[in-house]
Amino acid sequence: MKLKKIPAEYRQALPILEKIVKAGHEAYFVGGSVRDVLLNHPIHDVDIATSAFPEEIKQIFPKTIDVGIEHGTVLVLEKSGQYEITTFRTESIYQDFRRPEQVEFVRSLKKDLQRRDFTINAFAIREDGEIIDLFNGLEDLDNHILRAVGNPYERFSEDALRMMRGLRFVSQLGFTLEEKTFEAIKENSQLLQKISVERIHTEFVKLLLGEYRKKGIQNFVASYCFSYCPGLAGKENELLALASLPEKTIEYESQAWVLLIDQLAMKEADIRTFLKGWKCSNEMIKTVQAVFHGLQIRKQQAFTADALYQLGESQAILVEGLLPFYDKLPDFEKVRSDYQQLPIHSLKELAVNGHDLMEYFDKKPGSWLKKQLNDLENAVLHGQIANRKEDLLHAAKRKQADLEKGC
Repeated sequence: MKLKKIPAEYRQALPILEKIVKAGHEAYFVGGSVRDVLLNHPIHDVDIATSAFPEEIKQIFPKTIDVGIEHGTVLVLEKSGQYEITTFRTESIYQDFRRPEQVEFVRSLKKDLQRRDFTINAFAIREDGEIIDLFNGLEDLDNHILRAVGNPYERFSEDALRMMRGLRFVSQLGFTLEEKTFEAIKENSQLLQKISVERIHTEFVKLLLGEYRKKGIQNFVASYCFSYCPGLAGKENELLALASLPEKTIEYESQAWVLLIDQLAMKEADIRTFLKGWKCSNEMIKTVQAVFHGLQIRKQQAFTADALYQLGESQAILVEGLLPFYDKLPDFEKVRSDYQQLPIHSLKELAVNGHDLMEYFDKKPGSWLKKQLNDLENAVLHGQIANRKEDLLHAAKRKQADLEKGC
């Protein structure tokens, strides 16, 4: 079988393959990009595999970087772009269900492809567009089946993260796990304890953002993989509740975490600990905390000026985007309009600052200063005072006089 049309990303990289072949070696496009081409999905990365050993690749191309030469990968720098070229290889026994003890470079495409995770990721394409399918991946692709290459127990013991990758593919593609492949995931789910949280985090987020999230989460639960993920052991019902939410694709990672946390009925005070367990960044944690808080408000009523001010426009929009999951209609334009109409959008926009107040009152900084700024900020936000320096200083003077009188 040949591709009817070679995609632009491949056409751009064809000179790379042609140079390798001209030098007497084999070279193919491989990996997820081939699957995506066959599914008419956008291509994200162009991976090239070859029978040429790294030193031979470096003799063919004048500009290269050893980005992963111990695994056979050389980065080739050409006018058309940068491409990672990886030598065909086999892998020995894996350490800790994550890393092979030894990598051996080989000249056989079949030996290279048989170490891949799933049949739909084990294709190769020649420079003329001919598809090489040694493991019936085309049939699985047509039937929307996700099947491990060879013995699934071996594939998952080699790298236990492949189980999460499989569940992620179910969520992204809507495919059905082949029976033996699913049983192997179920029986080996405890091996996820051997995998770093960071690696699991990446696959789990992709699972939550998948178009077929419901199917992905249901398999995540049925395979017991959830039991070995941070903070999810014993949360089967909560995860299935997440799966039962309206089948709308989640757009952003922060929204995915908020929906999950909401279904877990988690207290706001526990969010940071939970997300730290998932190795989320401080920035992501801060966003999730704010959006979660905003969602609790928005599920009950429209945003108040205070809520909009505290959230900011971008986070308020994230909250609004979650309403369809609760069978509520979002109103993005109203949120944007209401936010833009706020007199100020942060303390920085206040017409006076701490220096102005200290100079005006000829006082050193202290708790009085923070209270004055907060009071002025609140008064401007609610339209009680115009955001003009003179008006604000006069208001501050009145407030300070009242405080000194003990009022």
